[in-house]
Amino acid sequence: MYPQRDLQPEKKGFNFLLLLPIVGGGAVALALVCAALFAVYAIFLYQPSPPKKSTPTPTYEVVRFSEGAPAQETPTIPPSATPVAQQQVDPPTPTVAAAAPAPPTETPVPATAEPAAPPPTAPPAVQPAAVNAPLNTSPVTMSSPDYSMQVFLFWQEEIADRDLKLVQDAGFRWVKQEFAWREIEGSGKGAFDWSRTDRVMDQIDAHGLKVIARLGVQPAWAGGGYPEVGPPTNLQDFADFAAAVATRYKGRVDAYQIWNEPNLAREWGNRPPNPAEYTEMLKIAYQTIKAIDPYPIIISAGLAPTTRNDDVARPDTHFIQGMYDAGAKPYFDALGAHGAGFASPPETDPAEVARTPGLANPGDFKPENNVPEELRRVYCFRHVEDVRAIMVNNGDADKKVVLLEFGWTIDPRPDSPYKWHAVSPEQQAQYFVRAYEYAKANWQPWIGVMSLIYVANPQWTLQDEQTYWSIVYPTYPELTAAPAYYALQSMPKN
Repeated sequence: MYPQRDLQPEKKGFNFLLLLPIVGGGAVALALVCAALFAVYAIFLYQPSPPKKSTPTPTYEVVRFSEGAPAQETPTIPPSATPVAQQQVDPPTPTVAAAAPAPPTETPVPATAEPAAPPPTAPPAVQPAAVNAPLNTSPVTMSSPDYSMQVFLFWQEEIADRDLKLVQDAGFRWVKQEFAWREIEGSGKGAFDWSRTDRVMDQIDAHGLKVIARLGVQPAWAGGGYPEVGPPTNLQDFADFAAAVATRYKGRVDAYQIWNEPNLAREWGNRPPNPAEYTEMLKIAYQTIKAIDPYPIIISAGLAPTTRNDDVARPDTHFIQGMYDAGAKPYFDALGAHGAGFASPPETDPAEVARTPGLANPGDFKPENNVPEELRRVYCFRHVEDVRAIMVNNGDADKKVVLLEFGWTIDPRPDSPYKWHAVSPEQQAQYFVRAYEYAKANWQPWIGVMSLIYVANPQWTLQDEQTYWSIVYPTYPELTAAPAYYALQSMPKN
């Protein structure tokens, strides 16, 4: 605390009354002399005391979303910072099956394809970005588990720097960041705008963090059902984009995620999800990137948790087996997975979740939806173990699983489709910590990076369901952090 100070001028030992005897005559002369002496004093002798300093305002806050009464609306982004197209990020989406699926294939179908030479393509007219940070000159490795947060660094430099500092201060070592194809090569094939990605990579390097770069979201000129998200009409266009990114950031990107949630029609050009088609995309991206930079880890797409098994969505377990059947095994270094916890603590057995209406989607228990019990296992964190079992059955046990998204929502909105599995902020904090602890105790050595959702996109508001999955909320310049952030910050990491 600063001491209270009187703001009256300090006395300097000079007495104006001593001058009065030498001033003769009338009041006017006296007034003139006094005015002149006061001016001299004000200019040369007066020294005000410094103003009292205020106590610094705490930076960190905790937000509470009350039942039926959302907290104050978050600030909107100024027009000068409005992007051309907002980043596409979807939280885990529980959906209801339309028809009974066939059970997963029981007999392992090992992939026999050997890596082929990269497809012939002209080298991209791209120069590596200038950088002072050390470059990767050996294969990238992950701890088991390793610690990551999904971030949104693309649009606003000052927010990106703040968020990276939060990740760093929490003791996390990785971030996951989308490299949206339509924002980098949006105006035409070969017309690259690296201004934002150069800045993002410089900031990540400055904070000493590793990065998973998620490649996807095609531009209009590439087709694929634009403006919806979908694979390009010509997969070579995607390969050329991947080549350009790998060339510019060679030795700096630590891992690449190839597309996101291709088991949903909305992420596959509104066409039926097709694991064989996705395998072709994965293969050409893998070969292209590895021919330029052999050291990053190539991760297959994370898949959405769903119990639908139709042309709208495919269960992740079915889709992964379909990838192995199509020969995907040689074309990824780690298998991507999503592990939303929904209504359950992280230790909950998937078999218990599948049998309990309060833990699995209530609609999945309606007879008319005909959702088999084995598909309802998706509604918990440990469903990742089901994904791992498919890898083992296909002779792929030596690879790691990378958890590209996982978390719990606190969504309090009465009409939200996520309300049925919302937890309290305190539960969210406990479940995140216990998830990392469970993985450390039970999933070593096959679990790799576990990337939680989210350090919020600054463009989100309280109307966006993604906000409620977050551990840092979109309230810049104020910092509003959930209890989960502080719990994760204090959690031991190794």
